[in-house]
Parts: sequence; C-alpha cells; structure tokens
Amino acid sequence: MTHYEFPRQFRAIYDKAVGLYARGGRDPSAYFNASETAFLSANGLTAQNLYDYAEDHNNYGEPGFDQALAIELVRRDYFLNAQGGRAFVTLLDETKLPAKSESVKGIEWLPRLIPKAKAKLRGELPASLMYCCGGDRGFFKEHDILPAEFLSLVWRHLNDDAAIINWVLQRTSARG
Repeated sequence: MTHYEFPRQFRAIYDKAVGLYARGGRDPSAYFNASETAFLSANGLTAQNLYDYAEDHNNYGEPGFDQALAIELVRRDYFLNAQGGRAFVTLLDETKLPAKSESVKGIEWLPRLIPKAKAKLRGELPASLMYCCGGDRGFFKEHDILPAEFLSLVWRHLNDDAAIINWVLQRTSARG
C-alpha cells in the first residue's frame, strides 16, 4: 500500500464510480476490478461507499470529491490506526437509529447523526445508509460543519456524546 498516493488513487476510483453511475451502472459490486477492490479494502473502504458518493454526485451534485476525500481520510486513519487495519463485521442495525425528527437540546437530526458517524468510523454502515447523505448534508449546512470535521469530532469523543452535542451547540451559537 502506498500511503502518499492514496488521494490520487482514491480520485481515480471516485471518478470511475461517478462515470459508471452516470452510464446506468447500479450494481456497486460490479464497479471495480480485483486490484481496485483490494485498494478499497486495504484502506477500510467498500464499493458501496463509492457507489453512494457517485449516486449523490450524479443526482445532487454533492457531496463531491473534496468532501468525499476528506471523509474517507478520517475513516482511513481510524481504520489503520484505531482498528489496526482490521474491519469489523457487525453492521449498524438501522432500525435502532433515532428517528430523523428526534432532537437533543433543540437540534434535530443530531441524535441520529452521532451513531451514524460512529458506524462510519468503524466501517459498520449497512448498504442502506450513507454518511453525508442528503439529510446529513442539510444538518451540516445548517450548523456550518464540515462532514469530515464532524467525523473527527466523533472520533475524539467516541464515548462522550455530551461533548459532541456541546461542541455542535457552540458551533451553532457562534453562527449567531
């Protein structure tokens, strides 16, 4: 694995996924060859991750390559350094997530986003969920938070949801 070349290699795979989706490709398992799949796996990523970015890129014009790279650099760092390059096999049970309308301290979506971000860090999101989906992006825009910044915040306070909530409150109040 070449660490220094990760952004360039990720860009090539990202662009390939965006192009395949634009041409009607809807099966993420058919997107990448063995070498590309090995690259993804060695970096804690999946074809589904790239498919989700490609789908939203083509349908909504976001989150875009820059946001995807930033998010996946945080995930990759967690995968290599916190997980020792070993993937977890347990997936988040989507039915256990708080409702999209739930709020904490007056902030909607945050109770749902925190466990999603934890699952993203650990590589435990099921194919039905995307970190930085349209709903997440709405939250990030409303509170002026970069998606990768939030993922890093969650990593720093993995076992302290109150610290995450307080940070978001401070960011929101700073916007005035």
